[in-house]
Amino acid sequence: MATTKDRAVETFDFGDGPVPAHRHPNGGGWVADTAKVNTSAFVGPDARVFDSARVFDTARVCGNARVYGNAQVYGNARVFDSVQVFDTARVCGNARVYGNAQVYGNALVYDTAQVFDSALVFGNARVSDSAQLYDSVENRGKT
Repeated sequence: MATTKDRAVETFDFGDGPVPAHRHPNGGGWVADTAKVNTSAFVGPDARVFDSARVFDTARVCGNARVYGNAQVYGNARVFDSVQVFDTARVCGNARVYGNAQVYGNALVYDTAQVFDSALVFGNARVSDSAQLYDSVENRGKT
């Protein structure tokens, strides 16, 4: 733990060396100081939010989920298990992303859509309404 003139600075290694970080007060997961997570959101003890990612409203990031880059998770969205949401991807509304799924690029998962197992949603893909993507499905969207 490094110190500044006024306080101790915690650090955590998200994979590229230690960076200033803190435990989220609602769930105890690690959040880089460069990321923004509202106190109304939940970040579970093994989940990670870093880079310039944003998690807000009543969204939940649980399990071993990772949210990073400029990604956003908000509304009542849930990402859990070993999910990765990154780049400028967004998961919002009442969407659920779980299993080993990945959402990245400029992709958007919203409404009550579910993305799970080893599905990949990327590029400019949009997954909405009550759609379900799973197994080894890839949804690239228009490029």
